[in-house]
Amino acid sequence: MFQLTATPARALADEPVHIRATGLAPLQIVTLVASMKDEKGYVYQSKAFYRANEVGELDLTQAPSYGGDYVGVHPMGLFWSLKPKKPFRRLLKHDVMNSPFWVTLNLYDSVSLQVSTTDQPRASQMVQRWFSGPGVQRVQIREGRVRGALFLPPGDGPFPGILDLFGGRGGLVEFRASLLATRGFAVLALAYFGYEDLPEKLEEIDLEYFEEAANLLLAHPKVFVYLFIKIALAMACFLKLVGATICINGANAIYEFPLRYKDLVITPSPTFLERLQVDVIGALRLRHYKGDARNELNPKIRDTLGPGICQSR
Repeated sequence: MFQLTATPARALADEPVHIRATGLAPLQIVTLVASMKDEKGYVYQSKAFYRANEVGELDLTQAPSYGGDYVGVHPMGLFWSLKPKKPFRRLLKHDVMNSPFWVTLNLYDSVSLQVSTTDQPRASQMVQRWFSGPGVQRVQIREGRVRGALFLPPGDGPFPGILDLFGGRGGLVEFRASLLATRGFAVLALAYFGYEDLPEKLEEIDLEYFEEAANLLLAHPKVFVYLFIKIALAMACFLKLVGATICINGANAIYEFPLRYKDLVITPSPTFLERLQVDVIGALRLRHYKGDARNELNPKIRDTLGPGICQSR
């Protein structure tokens, strides 16, 4: 009898899940499919082809995938390879406190290149992926100009603090902040446009806004030190209170929007539309000014920056 297990069946979204299948024929080829819906109902799916061992068992911590969305030994491959059926959808969790993502794991015997809704799996398992742990507290922040949500771990602290910004999509994105709070950090997920009474569109980057948010975080009695994640590297150049900057897939130069800090304004590197490239799937690639952006700066600004800062590629 086919049996598919995933342990733990309820876990945080950044915790590994151990997937096993038993009751297979020796050396049988099977297809494992993971599928889920986001909070707007969009479907995400992944699949991989595996071969059982000599006793008819399959353990994803040891067995390699021979095809599908990835190849090789990847115990969490079915999760990180989830992709939207509608192109360019980004998987984001909005309600991080009250509900998980529900991921369905299905096992099909033989290789299934196209799995339809009418195909019946031989075994199934449901997995919950949560984004906050027990005791994590979410506090809505509306102080001065600052808008966001502060996530606090259980306990009295003090905790290391993080100011978390999420790219240039706008709104308030909280799933990383809630997970970090579960791991013992006090995290302020900061919105800076497209949220409540903040500007609808990003037209310039005002570092004083982020400075105000950083001071608010530092003043909290449960915070003793702080870091920055996903924030413009310019903050490390101009804000002395920045303890550390972790840049995740961020730009290494000012482009698209001007940067303002007090009486200093840095104009963005120009974009050349004639260098626009369109991928076969419809994705766009823009190329910006190539060279040493420091040479384009006002000398008063340039002298405040260290060597190697603001290099553009």
